[in-house]
Amino acid sequence: MPAITAWIGTCLVAIGLAAGFLGGIIGTGGCSVMLPAIHFWLGYPAPIAVGTTLFAVIFTAISGGYGHLVRRNLDVRATLWLGIFGILGVVLGSWLFTLLTDHVSLLGLILGLAFLWPAIRMSWEGFGLGSPHKKEGSSIPEHKTGFAVFGFLIGLLTGIVGLGGGYALVPGLIYLFGAPVYITMGTSLATMIPLAVVGGGIKLTQGYVAMGAGLLLAAGTVIGAQIGAAVIKKFKPNTLKLIFGLYFLYVSAKFIGAYFGIMIW
Repeated sequence: MPAITAWIGTCLVAIGLAAGFLGGIIGTGGCSVMLPAIHFWLGYPAPIAVGTTLFAVIFTAISGGYGHLVRRNLDVRATLWLGIFGILGVVLGSWLFTLLTDHVSLLGLILGLAFLWPAIRMSWEGFGLGSPHKKEGSSIPEHKTGFAVFGFLIGLLTGIVGLGGGYALVPGLIYLFGAPVYITMGTSLATMIPLAVVGGGIKLTQGYVAMGAGLLLAAGTVIGAQIGAAVIKKFKPNTLKLIFGLYFLYVSAKFIGAYFGIMIW
């Protein structure tokens, strides 16, 4: 694990700023930016990268979630159902994570596969090739049982892959529950608050968090998330989907390629 020099510290803050901004726009918490950046480019081992980014996203989710709350870009009812049952999933997923830490390449493959479906689906619709976009609303249709099951599964994935859950929350809420895109982004970030607090806390006690790096990432994400939440409505829904899909497609290819010994820059 690299020592934090002035250069690496600056890079960590810059990565956090970019992650917070992108996360504030697409509702992912920014883990999708931070995790591959500190793993592939700064040399942090995959288990430490997972734990550190999940710890940093605690601050991103709180900052971005609050930014969306004051702008009424989230559904509080859906957030509560998703968050409560998501915590149960995080606890189980964090235990499963400990079984995978000795198999770093397999963990990377799981990360890549976790990105793949939402990346393809969001890119497809971002290019306008899917069904016509429905009119935006101010709430998500009520599905209490569905929210509970979905929240648990998101928490499970959060505990295992350390991505905060936004990569699955965003497309899941849109395609499974018919959620409006802007409301989805805020609800996703707010749901990630309890998931990241519990998951990041567990990773910290397990020794998989580089505290210094995590705090520097967090410093950047807090600012970036506020900027992202403030400018989200300047983007069309399909533009948000395209940003989400293309970036995640790149990250997915990078992780899967690494498993098979193919380096993608």
